[in-house]
Amino acid sequence: MVEKQTSANALQGNRWLAKLIPDWITRYDTSVLPADIVAGLVVGILVIPQSLGYAVLAGLPPVYGIYASIIPVLVYAWIGSSNVQSLGAVAITAIMTASSLHDLAVEGSVQYIMLASLLALMMGGILWLAGKLKLGWIMQFISRGVSAGFVSGAAVLIFVSQVKYLTNIAVSGNTLPGYATTFIKHLDTFHLPTFIIGSVTFILFMLNRYAGQWLWQSWLAPSKAKWASRLFPLLVVIVAMVLSQMGGWSSRGIRVIGEIPSGLPMIIMPKFESVNQVATLLPTAALMALIVFVSSSSVSKTYARLRGEKFDANKELQGLGLANIAGGFSQSFPVAGGFSRTAINVDSGAKTPLASFISVLIMVATLLVLGDIIAPLPYALLGAMIMASIVSLIDVDTLKTALKTDRLDAHCFIATFIGVLIFGLNIGLVIGIIVSFAGLIWESSQPHIAVVGRLIGTEHFRNINRHDVITYDNLLIMRVDESLFFGNSESVYIHIKEALDQHPKAYELVLIMSSVNHIDLTAQEMLITLNRELTNSGKRLHYSFIKGPIMDVIESTPVITELSGRVFLSTMQAITQLTDEYPYSNQLPTVQKKEFE
Repeated sequence: MVEKQTSANALQGNRWLAKLIPDWITRYDTSVLPADIVAGLVVGILVIPQSLGYAVLAGLPPVYGIYASIIPVLVYAWIGSSNVQSLGAVAITAIMTASSLHDLAVEGSVQYIMLASLLALMMGGILWLAGKLKLGWIMQFISRGVSAGFVSGAAVLIFVSQVKYLTNIAVSGNTLPGYATTFIKHLDTFHLPTFIIGSVTFILFMLNRYAGQWLWQSWLAPSKAKWASRLFPLLVVIVAMVLSQMGGWSSRGIRVIGEIPSGLPMIIMPKFESVNQVATLLPTAALMALIVFVSSSSVSKTYARLRGEKFDANKELQGLGLANIAGGFSQSFPVAGGFSRTAINVDSGAKTPLASFISVLIMVATLLVLGDIIAPLPYALLGAMIMASIVSLIDVDTLKTALKTDRLDAHCFIATFIGVLIFGLNIGLVIGIIVSFAGLIWESSQPHIAVVGRLIGTEHFRNINRHDVITYDNLLIMRVDESLFFGNSESVYIHIKEALDQHPKAYELVLIMSSVNHIDLTAQEMLITLNRELTNSGKRLHYSFIKGPIMDVIESTPVITELSGRVFLSTMQAITQLTDEYPYSNQLPTVQKKEFE
C-alpha cells in the first residue's frame, strides 16, 4: 500500500515537472542548436546600444536598458507563446514610462527608478490576470485605425523627445506643445559639437536603413550586403566610442554615457511614497498592458502563422505578464515584444527560445566585462539611433489606404494621432477609442436599406439604383442590410416610409430579412407600428428570408401574430404570390416554425 502511494506521488510529481518545463525544451531538436546560437549572438550584440537608448528614452540611466533585457527575457522565453519573439525595452513602453512618471519624480532619481519598476510590476499583474481570465479576445476591440494612429503619434513624440540629445537643448514634456515650449525656452543651451555628432550619425543611420542594401549591393553580393546593412549601426557605435575616447569628447561638453555599474540587477521590491502614486499609475499601467498585448501579440501571431505554429493569445498574456512582474522585482521597466529585434532574431535563424537565452548571456557579459568600453558612447548617437529607427513607425500607408477604402478608420487614425500629439499618449488613445466606437454606433444607426428588383432571367434580387432589374407596380421589395435595434429602428422606419411615398401604387411591401441577425424590443415595436399603419392604409407587410433563431424570438409576438401579410421562405416565392401576374389568395397560410430552422 505504501509502495502504491509512493508510486502515485512520484507520478504526480513527474506530471507537475512536465508542466513546469516547456515543450520546446523537452522536444528540442539539437540540429537547430547552431542556428539558435548564431541568432542569440547577433541579437545580443545588435540590441545593446538600442537597449541603452530606450532606457534613456524612458528617463532612466542607460544601464537599465540592459537590466530590462535579462530576467524578463528569460521568463518570457520559458513560458511565452512565441518561439521566436524577442522581448525587451521598446520605444512605445519607454515613451509611455517617461510620460507617466514625468510629474511624479525627477528623471534618473532613485524614486523615479523605483516607480518605473513599480509600473512594470503593475502592468505585468494586469496582463497576467487578463491571461488567467482568458481575455485574449479583447484585442479585437482596438481597430487598425486607432492602433496605427496611436503608434504613429507616439513615434512623432519619441522623435521630438530625442532632440535634446542631438542639440543639448533641454526639451521636456509629454505632448508636442510641451516639447515646443521648452525647446524655445532653452534655445540658449544649444551645443554645436553635440549637434554635429548627432546629425551626422542620424544621416548615416537613415541612409543605411532606407538605402543601405542598395549602397552595399553596389560592391557586395546580395547576401553579404544584407548583413553589412545590419552590422553597420554596430560599426558606427564602435567608431564613435573610439573617437570619443581618443578625442576626449566628454571634456568638450559632449554628454557621454559614462561609467556603467558592473554587476547583475538586484532583486528588490519596488518602493513608493504613497498610495496616491499607485492610484495615479494604475490607469497608465492598464493602458500600457493593452498596448503591449496588442503590439506583442500581433508580432507573435504573424510569425506563428508564417512558421505554421499555433498562437495562444491567453498564453501570450500570461507570458508577457510574468515577464514584467519578474522585471518589476529586478530593476527593469515595462518591456514588450519588439518588431525590429524579433525580425532580426528570425532573420538570423532563430528556431526556438534558446536564442533568447544566448542573447541574455551577451547582456550579462556586457554588465560584467564591457561596462568601461561602452562608457565613452555619446548620448547624441543613441538619440540619433532611436530617431532613425522610429521613423518607420509613422504609418502613412495605413492612413492612405483608410482614406480610400474606410473613412471611419481614417477618422480614427487622425483623431488618435492628433490626440496623442496634443494631449499625450493616454488621452490620445482614449480619444481614438471613443471616436472608433462613436463611428461604429453612427454607422449602425444609419443602416443601408435598398429597394430591389429581380435580375432578368434569374431569381436574384439587386438594388434598383445599381442594376437593370424587373420591378412591379403593386409590389415594393426592400432589403434590410443590418440587424435591427434601438439605435437604428427609427432610421429604418423613416427609410421605409420614404420608399412607400415614392411608390404610391405599391400595396404590398416585402422586407428581405436575410441580413438581420437580431431584432430587439424597440425594433419589434417599430415593425408592429409599421404593420398597423400599412393595414390602416389598405396595404400589407410581408417578410422573406427570416432566419430560424430570429423567428424563435418573434414568432409569438405581434410582429408575426398580427402580421397583415405573410412570411415567405424566399423573395421569389413572394413575387409569385403577390404580383398582378400571379393573383394571390386572401387566405394566407399559417407560418410553420419548422420552415425557419
